[in-house]
Amino acid sequence: QVQLVESGGGLVQAGGSLRLSCAASGRTFSWKAMGWFRQAPGKERECVASITWRGGSAYYADSVEGRFTISRDNAKNTGYLQMNSLKPEDTAVYYCAARAGSYYPTFAPDEYEYWGQGTQVTVSS
Repeated sequence: QVQLVESGGGLVQAGGSLRLSCAASGRTFSWKAMGWFRQAPGKERECVASITWRGGSAYYADSVEGRFTISRDNAKNTGYLQMNSLKPEDTAVYYCAARAGSYYPTFAPDEYEYWGQGTQVTVSS
């Protein structure tokens, strides 16, 4: 099992920045890829970024490309999502997820075995 704990959410004005963290514990050696997802009220959960846990290849949703940066620190077993130029439409609960079955990053939530509890991000206009 892998346990994930997100932190760093909060309230920020449009144009501001936040950095989310995702700390992993447990069988972290099985963590092969990571994704950041978000879910706004009344909307489906969507992946905003995904990264392999080796090599650093990262992929982004069109809606956040150029504004968000996903990264990971292998030594600390921690993943990050740096969010810049935030917009009100970025308001959502953000979740990190870990994939144990493959190093290949993916936007499909069903491919991730472990999930954090989520952290609220609210962007005011």
